[in-house]
Amino acid sequence: MLSIVIPTYNYFTLPLVKELQQQATSETIDFEIIVLDDASDNLEIRIQNQEINQLDNCSFLINEKNLGRGQTINKLVSLAKFNLLVLLDCDTKPKDHSFIRNYIRFKESSNAKIAFGGIIYSDEKPAPNEMLRWVYGRKRESVSVENRIKSPYKLALTSNLLVEKQVMIENPFHKEITEYGFEDMVLMLDLKKNNIEIQHIDNPLYHLKLDTSIDFITKFHSSLKNLKKLSDKEIIHHNDSQITKVFYWIKRFKLVALFSFAFDKSKKLMVKNLVSASPSVLVFDLYRLGYFCKINLK
Repeated sequence: MLSIVIPTYNYFTLPLVKELQQQATSETIDFEIIVLDDASDNLEIRIQNQEINQLDNCSFLINEKNLGRGQTINKLVSLAKFNLLVLLDCDTKPKDHSFIRNYIRFKESSNAKIAFGGIIYSDEKPAPNEMLRWVYGRKRESVSVENRIKSPYKLALTSNLLVEKQVMIENPFHKEITEYGFEDMVLMLDLKKNNIEIQHIDNPLYHLKLDTSIDFITKFHSSLKNLKKLSDKEIIHHNDSQITKVFYWIKRFKLVALFSFAFDKSKKLMVKNLVSASPSVLVFDLYRLGYFCKINLK
């Protein structure tokens, strides 16, 4: 009945699998849990995750080479034996013990082909050097059902998705996307283009792993480079993301060089705020826009 599929990379995924396995077992349904490691370079964690293979209906597999998150999920979809999938990120945890039951009950009462359950963050503040990821996640990713349904495609993520296998087969992650960043956006745009409705329900997961503020900024450097490639190839239209939408007008008025110059001059000051114990999401927005202008000058 249900295939729970989880891509992982350098993350101890066994606790999540144990929780999901217990929940699925208590529902007395046919299920499987497949964890696919994208060629992690942390051998200790890979060895620890091998214990997943000792759990009933669970398997832990490893890619021979790094494929990237999107292609790893495509592979998981092809391996799944049931038509109904639950797609989760490895660094998550169900808010409560009825997570699997909630998805099953939803599917029993709905003809929806895809549903997003939501992502939340702990109310407890993390270490000061992890504040940017926590603040950004709470303001931009932890969105109520009432607000998510107003922008169903924009505010859905593949980190907590109930979806029919055929939908993912017909709408796989783009093969052009092999690097980090904006793969979820492209998938949601494809679903929207193909008139596949996304339902939003209240069945959240906690996002657990918090990058340090410096690492989170560096990740966005990579994701914005990927956004540039996707935009250059016209996979993403300038109206599809807030950054490309604003950049379009900056470019139209020939102000890219000016914004890039301003970014260089203010970068140190912005980073000082972003790595502080009280980072500003607005400053982070300006930082990302400035960085995007800079890489588009090259």
